Amino acid sequence: MQVAIVLYPGFTSLDVVGPYEVLGRLPDTEVVFVAEHPGLVLNDLGSLSLKAVAGFADVPNPDVVLIGGGPGQLGQMSDGSLHEWLRRVDRTSTWTASACTGSLILAAAGLLEGRRATTHWGGLEQLTRFGVTPSKERVVIDGHYATAAGVSAGIDMALTLAGLIAGDDVAQTVQLVIEYAPEPPYDAGSPDSAPAEVLQRVMREMSA
Repeated sequence: MQVAIVLYPGFTSLDVVGPYEVLGRLPDTEVVFVAEHPGLVLNDLGSLSLKAVAGFADVPNPDVVLIGGGPGQLGQMSDGSLHEWLRRVDRTSTWTASACTGSLILAAAGLLEGRRATTHWGGLEQLTRFGVTPSKERVVIDGHYATAAGVSAGIDMALTLAGLIAGDDVAQTVQLVIEYAPEPPYDAGSPDSAPAEVLQRVMREMSA
């Protein structure tokens, strides 16, 4: 099985590295980082680069396609080589997946029209512009599309896919290997639970 994870300038690292840690541990699986131009791709914080070892033409038939989000997502919303590649590989992929605002890129490419999907809470309503029904669920499966809410939800989505692809026993084995048993020190991980002043601060920062 080949998993293609898309990189573009300004991606959020955990959106892609979290699912990589899960899916890359499945039996008989090759994970390839792909970008429009092979080479180092800089993340949204400007301090970490991941290497795309392949260009779009080099990965014509991946079994799983995954694209993350991040501030750089805004520059990937226009039709072009990325959208063309996503539409092409989606025709034969077993799963097309996203983490965080990566689902907005899938939606802009026309892949999620008429379906349910999720994304980072700050971008949920943007999905409606593309004929997508937004959901506040952490992971949404609709057809062969798997979308995850913000950033850390990509790990949950990848574990969900792992179970669907390789079975619950394998997925649980991977979960134990990476010791994914989150116990956050704060209950501020969603707009519904975060203190009002924290929510307001984040909303100001996102709109700046």
